Amino acid sequence: MKKDIHPQFYTDAKASCACGAIFAVGSTKQELTVEICSNCHPFFTGADKIVDTAGRIDRFKAKQAKSAAKKTSKKA
Repeated sequence: MKKDIHPQFYTDAKASCACGAIFAVGSTKQELTVEICSNCHPFFTGADKIVDTAGRIDRFKAKQAKSAAKKTSKKA
């Protein structure tokens, strides 16, 4: 490796998650903030993530019905 071109590497950098978990990682930054970690990720916890797909589907159907109503009113 060339000298003086690589950033400082911290082997005990502190990573803090939005869920409150704090753990040590290796990084070029001394402190990291992450949104999700293995303590709160649904794959690791086994808990399902609630997704509001019903709201999206209802909005889509309403939009389609509104579009269909405009098409039929133009033909009449």
